[in-house]
Amino acid sequence: MNQVLRSHANEIIREAIAAVLPDAAVLRALAGKKYPGRVILVAVGKAAWRMAKTASDFLGGRIETGIVITKYGHAIGPIANYLCFEAGHPVPDENSLRATQAVLKLVSDLKPEDTVLFLLSGGGSALFEKPMIPLGELRNITDQLLASGADIKEINTIRKRLSAVKAGRFAQICLPARVEAVVLSDILGDPLDMIASGPAYPDSSTAQDARNIVRKYALNLSSEALRLLDVETPKTVSNVNTRISGSVRELCAAAEKACRRLGYSTMILTDQLSCEAREAGNYLSSVLRTHRHDSGSFAYIAGGETVVRVTGNGKGGRNQEIALSAAPGISGMKNAAVFSVGSDGTDGPTDAAGGYVDGDTFETLKTQGVSVCDILRNNDSYNALLKAGGLIFTGPTGTNVNDLSVALLRAD
Repeated sequence: MNQVLRSHANEIIREAIAAVLPDAAVLRALAGKKYPGRVILVAVGKAAWRMAKTASDFLGGRIETGIVITKYGHAIGPIANYLCFEAGHPVPDENSLRATQAVLKLVSDLKPEDTVLFLLSGGGSALFEKPMIPLGELRNITDQLLASGADIKEINTIRKRLSAVKAGRFAQICLPARVEAVVLSDILGDPLDMIASGPAYPDSSTAQDARNIVRKYALNLSSEALRLLDVETPKTVSNVNTRISGSVRELCAAAEKACRRLGYSTMILTDQLSCEAREAGNYLSSVLRTHRHDSGSFAYIAGGETVVRVTGNGKGGRNQEIALSAAPGISGMKNAAVFSVGSDGTDGPTDAAGGYVDGDTFETLKTQGVSVCDILRNNDSYNALLKAGGLIFTGPTGTNVNDLSVALLRAD
């Protein structure tokens, strides 16, 4: 393993994620705001704990009480007199339902002068849920969508029609109070109705869109779920003011700054990466092969969110699969590396944030009898990268603004 490139990868990841922590975004949204009545805080998503802590520190006792719902392992400690729940992601579980019910009880008796400070980040689709079908069926549908290769907009189009709190319905439940929403975007293009399935934003998708997705991926749905898909969602919401803060563009810009500090000439290839993870890895390796004889050190940066089409039963995530897919293409290139991480610090149902490969990885695995092609067919990138020393661990970061992939080419 090229220790210089691995060290540079770690520095780039650390600096890029530090630059997109939600503290500043929350403070900007709250500065100068005046609230005439009670203020109730509801924070939902992978970044919920950090967003809630920042709001609590800034507003202090002005917030009467609050509830935080985040992913397992993402609640760092108690906050004021708030209730902190941890729940299932990317598939909802019983704790998701219990936490959501606590929120609904909290906002059940508000007055027109009251305010719900709603801090929302990615992951909320699973964490904040009151399903209109049995939980087991909802989990099965979610699993089908995740395995099919459907993108997040398609997944959330289905999810929001099966939920009593998505697609603007939570905002309606908060009436007559006002909802002040601060949103950290984890979806390309920042579509407010799709981030966490838009609990406080009107829905732009249609029943026909949902039916088309069912046909496209041959989803197996009950008659009741199919009936709910045809029930139109709210198209207007009257009591919400929304501010969006933080996105993958900022993540890419921060990575670029870190790369330049380390001596690389940089190019942001895209902040809209949206394809299968294996395709992204192959593409990044081809970029390095094209420029392998250029003079100087280069960093090629891509941000976005890929998908994994599940064909096996292995362990991994989309960022690990991006990295491993790049390994064959850069095999033997002693000064080349590709790494990819989720900005939230988790990648798929694993404890890793992503993966790193360089010109030695393919041969390292081959000498251990590991076929990269077979591993990718089995979606087992985690165990392959574990053998090669290529897993990246950050722990929960407190933010969630998509994924970062970087291809490095360092001069001798």
